[in-house]
Amino acid sequence: MATAEKPVMVVGIDDSEHSIYALEWALTHFFTPLAPNFPFNVVVLHAKPSATSAIGLAGPGAADVLPYVEADLKKIASRALGKAKEICLSKSVNEVILEAVEGDPRNVLCEAVEKHHASMLVVGNHGYGAIKRAVLGSVSDYCAHHAHCTVMIVKKPKIKH
Repeated sequence: MATAEKPVMVVGIDDSEHSIYALEWALTHFFTPLAPNFPFNVVVLHAKPSATSAIGLAGPGAADVLPYVEADLKKIASRALGKAKEICLSKSVNEVILEAVEGDPRNVLCEAVEKHHASMLVVGNHGYGAIKRAVLGSVSDYCAHHAHCTVMIVKKPKIKH
């Protein structure tokens, strides 16, 4: 009898401490206690904004700036995925797919769920206030409503003084 393929967990990251915390939390709670019989295959996904969306409206001179912005965005994606890989290795999760996909994180994450037939999507929560969330749109809210799988929103605890 053939063994069934393990379900897939997609973890969305950016270069924020909130997303790194979410990755660490998911690995600690779903993987470490069950080593080496991990319950999921892991895909860590970084949604990279396009250079044009990162600088907003293109004005005079925008074309000159785009290559620099693009290079910066690639560095940010590389740094975020490198950190994610280190965290995975530190938790003995050696077989992980690391992807950087250009686009709006809301769409990129929901599309990754479909592409990988994910059973679970894990995202961090930036804890934006109402105004910033209204302007930027909450990635976690969007995914909770549109991803075709279980969505876990990991909140970083506030430090009490």
